[in-house]
Amino acid sequence: MEKADFETDSKQKLYTSMRLWEFPDQYVIEPSDGSSGSSLSVSRKDGSMKLIDEIPRYNSLRVPKIWPIFGVVGMLRLLTGSYLMVIKQRENAGSYLGNPIFKISSLKTFPCNHSLENTPAEQKKTEIEFSGLLNVAERTSGLFFSYTTNLTLSVQRLHELGAQSRSVPLWRQAEPRFLWNNYMLEALIDNKLDPYILPVVQGSFHYFQSAIGKDIIDITLIARRCSRRNGTRMWRRGADCDGYVANFVETEQIMQINGYTAAFVQIRGSIPLLWEQIVDLTYKPKYELVKVEESPRVMERHFIDLRKKYGAVLAVDLINKHGGEGLLNDKFANTVQSVISDDIGYLHFDFHHVCGHIHFDRLAILYDQISDFLERNGYLLLNEKGEKMKEQLGVVRTNCIDCLDRTNVTQSMIGRNTLENQLRRLGVFGPEETISSHPNLDESYKILWADHGDDISVQYSGTPALKGDFTRFGHRTIQGIFKDFWNALLRYYLNNFCDGTKQDAIDLVQGHYIVSVNRDMAPSSQKGGLETIASFPGALSLVLIGFFFATMSLRQVRYDFRHFFFSLIWASISVGIAAFVRANGRLFCNRPRLLKPRC
Repeated sequence: MEKADFETDSKQKLYTSMRLWEFPDQYVIEPSDGSSGSSLSVSRKDGSMKLIDEIPRYNSLRVPKIWPIFGVVGMLRLLTGSYLMVIKQRENAGSYLGNPIFKISSLKTFPCNHSLENTPAEQKKTEIEFSGLLNVAERTSGLFFSYTTNLTLSVQRLHELGAQSRSVPLWRQAEPRFLWNNYMLEALIDNKLDPYILPVVQGSFHYFQSAIGKDIIDITLIARRCSRRNGTRMWRRGADCDGYVANFVETEQIMQINGYTAAFVQIRGSIPLLWEQIVDLTYKPKYELVKVEESPRVMERHFIDLRKKYGAVLAVDLINKHGGEGLLNDKFANTVQSVISDDIGYLHFDFHHVCGHIHFDRLAILYDQISDFLERNGYLLLNEKGEKMKEQLGVVRTNCIDCLDRTNVTQSMIGRNTLENQLRRLGVFGPEETISSHPNLDESYKILWADHGDDISVQYSGTPALKGDFTRFGHRTIQGIFKDFWNALLRYYLNNFCDGTKQDAIDLVQGHYIVSVNRDMAPSSQKGGLETIASFPGALSLVLIGFFFATMSLRQVRYDFRHFFFSLIWASISVGIAAFVRANGRLFCNRPRLLKPRC
């Protein structure tokens, strides 16, 4: 493949390294990569931007602080001030079609809120609460970018754009669904600051190189996470009223060998119904369907959108037929019938019933059921000249409940079989040859998909993927089972006591929630009554104190029988508080405050 097919024209070059000068009244971002472009001045009073030709003069006794930075993520406006977010540290993640790819390892926010000094105390307090969420956003994981190629588009989409992409800035050709900083870039776009407008993608990027005999093969796995209904595991479930689903991820597997390039896209996403699973301190909160009458319309909008973007769609549903998941399975299976056509199909495969907890090799049964669809819709194949020999005409959409663990095991199986078919097509593999025939390739390929699954899982649930030992080693291990147990407990803790605040930070930086002075003068007032004082640590402390005094009183019974009644009273208080917390579990969890769970 010719690298030029996918590179950006030099006229549209982005600055690759900069210096941020911290003056008392402004920040100045100066290109330091040898470019001759103008510097960017950002007012610390109101966040206004302008290009300047020279660094302002400064007193030698008060030298401004200088920060090395590697990109501008964007600007966010809150109640009174604006906040500039930049890339403080990056690491080289590898190469994508000949272009360097970087992972963001550290973000930093610079406040432009000097006007806050003259605002009322209540408004200042509210501003500080909102700006605190930006500290949470700075810890966002799995952010990638490139200065020279568009990470938001698949190889097939890039090939379709062809030469015209080289004359258009990266942000203009970016797919908005996968542009993590889409909302924060608006201020830079309005000011026509193209050399500073850096598209950022959330997801995963891994690659490896291996030998197959005398041939060298490069395998890349890239995931693009949709920002339309982005969020945490329990606070973003199902679809919204526009048909966008939670945890929607486009995964592309790219293979390059002997000048040929093959690319294969899969997608995952939550069940496209209006449903929720609100945390309430139980290990597995019940699944609740809401606005059932809207289900057919939401389902139709979701699949029409997929068909427009990917062509034919086969939805593979991996959830259980029984128990709590059975409710969603029945509704999904029944509602999807109204949209099934020659281009849209649905297949249920009860993963747990067929594979149990260790027999994941039985996924071969599923592959046999979908192989006709995969063969018919194919993959992208480019020859040594970059000419298209074959294109992908459809996509497999996989889901389980979280679209994490079962989904990743299944997608890795589909990716493996597709890669083997590609290598047979090119004559690299014989008719019966498989990836398993090459130990080094096999090991690297398993690690590739396991790391990919862990990345997506951390972004949605806060922990690495479960069942990852099978993806990584090809079989279940005792260590893997214990690791799954620990990660399941950690998910419980994060979902109940941390993810509400994390969800608020996501909604704020991605523009799902727009700050308004009239509405947000006192965000804490959104809570009322018991919710204002409900505290799980406080309730737990009271329960433990009650049991402590009950135990101490029991030890005194032999000296004075009245302590028996004191012990009963203390124990009753502890049990009563525990029962109250259990009955009102939702109030004691960390809940999002900015957006309602439902549209």
